[in-house]
Amino acid sequence: MEVSYVVIGIVIYMVIAVGVAILARRSDITNMSGYFIGGRKMGGVISALSYSATTFSAFMLVGLAGLTYKGGVGALGFEIVYITGVSLVALFGPRFWLAGKKYGYVTPSEMIGDRFDSKASAAVIALVSCLFLIPYSAVQLAGVGYLLQGITNNGISFTTGVLIATIIAILFSNIAGIHSVMWTDALQALVMIISATAVVLVVVHQLGGFGEFFYNLESNYGEMLVVPGNGYFNFLTFLGLTIPWFFFSLSNPQVSQRLFMPASLRDLRKMLIGFLVFAVIYTFVAIMWGFSAMQMFPDLENPDLATPLLLSSGIIPTILGILVMVGIFAAAVSTIDSILLTLSSMFARDVYGNMRKDRTDAQQLRVGKVVIPIIAVLAFLFAQLELNLIAVLSVAASSGLIVSVPAFFGTFFWKRGTAAGVISSVAISALLVLVLEFTGMKPFGLWPGIWGILVSTVLFVGVSLLTKPPREKAEEFIGYIQTELKNR
Repeated sequence: MEVSYVVIGIVIYMVIAVGVAILARRSDITNMSGYFIGGRKMGGVISALSYSATTFSAFMLVGLAGLTYKGGVGALGFEIVYITGVSLVALFGPRFWLAGKKYGYVTPSEMIGDRFDSKASAAVIALVSCLFLIPYSAVQLAGVGYLLQGITNNGISFTTGVLIATIIAILFSNIAGIHSVMWTDALQALVMIISATAVVLVVVHQLGGFGEFFYNLESNYGEMLVVPGNGYFNFLTFLGLTIPWFFFSLSNPQVSQRLFMPASLRDLRKMLIGFLVFAVIYTFVAIMWGFSAMQMFPDLENPDLATPLLLSSGIIPTILGILVMVGIFAAAVSTIDSILLTLSSMFARDVYGNMRKDRTDAQQLRVGKVVIPIIAVLAFLFAQLELNLIAVLSVAASSGLIVSVPAFFGTFFWKRGTAAGVISSVAISALLVLVLEFTGMKPFGLWPGIWGILVSTVLFVGVSLLTKPPREKAEEFIGYIQTELKNR
């Protein structure tokens, strides 16, 4: 595809998105709640579209399509496990929302810190989130880099694509906080799903229709339609990839923080239902993209280039290709925006805000805004490593974040849990996951994420049983949630 077409598409997207972001400005963005969680006033439809755009970033049409190209239909099972894991939102969503409404929480780590009566617990979770989410942000940036590099046949370099995405993410995050991000997300989600579905229909038609498409797939790539297929998706690999993804909606703070945002429990339910519909459609679209690229471009060295090559193949109308490119580009930026806002809010609230008791809301907000570009630059530098297989890297980030899951269960369901249990389980398990990821070690064949959740659970329960819990706070917090759920 001509570089000029790509540039024009990005410029048009920027003009429209910036206009939407400016219109989304509200008077309440002068405080932490308004800037980072929309003042708890977000509607169900907007929340659903934003949740979808944030979750299905460069991972889907670049990463999941690439994973399908690499390992076949096992990628579908991998993503279905994630969709199944969203059932955790049905369990935890109302509890997050009620707790946030009652106690004024801005971040998930703040909630845990308050529940266990420990500022140190909040700070540890915030810092561990930064440790693993900055590389995840880099994955999104890399997705944009690969996309623009591939679709223009190196007319736009990988580094240039990453730089463009970084600058735009910083811009959107600063215009109106989460208000601008959610409204631009909604626009992006609609562009994503409509254009991506249209491309599937066009490509399948060019390949002879659905009957011919699946006949050729079965005849020439039959091993890719079963698990483990070519051997990539053996049981331990599948387990290692899916377990962190199953807990994604709870362990990733840029996602769980959104459970504070809906205006009502009814809007929260709309968000969940709308997301599930979007997820099912978009998952099958991404899988079809991977299988299409498999037939058209066999023997790719880098599977993450499957989508860019598909868009630049010439069989897709230029205007449709540009729309899809903009959709993927915008989705990646959306995820980075959300991560920037979440991490900056956690640092400002749970690290800086806990250093001294006199840190005001206004001071925390100023620090949060300063931290946004710093995190973005770190992600940009990490993205320059150009590591392969975006889907696997995404799971690696979630493998580190999964260590907070036992603390979330303890927050709502176990009064005996303690701050020492939270701190030890999160800090020690995160260090273990980090060592395993860097060394590539898989003791007994188990991936780092599996070890992370196992060790974290044992430490949280064991240390909690050996230390004194904040019984009064636990009774108040859990009792309030249980009472409110019964009455609604």
